[in-house]
Amino acid sequence: MIIESSAPTRVDLAGGTIDIWPIYLFHPGAMTVNFALSLRASVRLETLDNQRIVLESRDRGVRVETTLDHIDDLARDEQLELVSKMVHFFRPQHGLHLVTNSEAPAGAGISGSSALAMALIGALNRLVGNRYDERKFITIAANIETSVIKVPAGFQDYYPAFFGSASSIHFRADGIERELLAVDADEIERRFVICYTGEPRNSGINNWAVFKRHIDGDAELFEIFENIRDAATNMRAALLGNDWNRVAEVMRAAYPNRKRLAPGITTPQMDALVEKALANGAEAAKVCGAGGGGCIAFLCAPDRKQDVVDALSSEDGTEVLNWKVSREGLMVKKIA
Repeated sequence: MIIESSAPTRVDLAGGTIDIWPIYLFHPGAMTVNFALSLRASVRLETLDNQRIVLESRDRGVRVETTLDHIDDLARDEQLELVSKMVHFFRPQHGLHLVTNSEAPAGAGISGSSALAMALIGALNRLVGNRYDERKFITIAANIETSVIKVPAGFQDYYPAFFGSASSIHFRADGIERELLAVDADEIERRFVICYTGEPRNSGINNWAVFKRHIDGDAELFEIFENIRDAATNMRAALLGNDWNRVAEVMRAAYPNRKRLAPGITTPQMDALVEKALANGAEAAKVCGAGGGGCIAFLCAPDRKQDVVDALSSEDGTEVLNWKVSREGLMVKKIA
């Protein structure tokens, strides 16, 4: 049997970090806004006629081997920890060769690991006879990835990986709901530049420290999260209204608030790139994910986008990514 699956990465436009349970429960109306990228994480799984389990990361150049008799060893593997834990969770009854690949740069901050988690679940669940309903996929992904990173993790990144397109994720006491945003994907593509800084992400936000401060009742932190919630609310309204001037205003207002949450969200190099992009026609910037490196998304007027691309491309080590909005989320197909 051969199964192939893939899931898209994402750019988060507003609301990040408020998606960690139970932080969002303290901020009624909590939401995040994001869109899926055509840069995908992929899995190719082929069953073997023996007991071997071969796990391979093509983009990282790492390979792990064991056998069905020693499948519990995968729970302790640290080389391909997410892949190994996923395979251990599904406990296949056949030997297999599983190969992963990511089209996103390493440490890009565009949720490559969450996309990979979703692609792994799609392929492995198909292998074991669709043991879990698709409604369980996001819970499984979040729980297993949390066991890998060993700190509280947010939920928003699994929704673009599963559904694709542009989304608003609403966090409520009765659960989490994804709303498809009726935004012109072509307009997003015309207006955004996504630049990889060349610095792999070294998380600018310590989720555990933020989590603890919030639970301890830090008043300043509570205010910051109220502003994060409001930025996401305003971003959703601006996008649905096709009001790109307001999108820029929301991004500009949110940027310093994020730095209050975690000053390490930007590095000196990132600050220099933002300054250069703004000087060459960008209207606003959003650090992707937890920051500390990785990617920055720049909003531009369509007639200035190429100016911003040219300015950023001239910087050593940077890469302006080639992408589209991914209309498709998780895709799984059986080849043979």
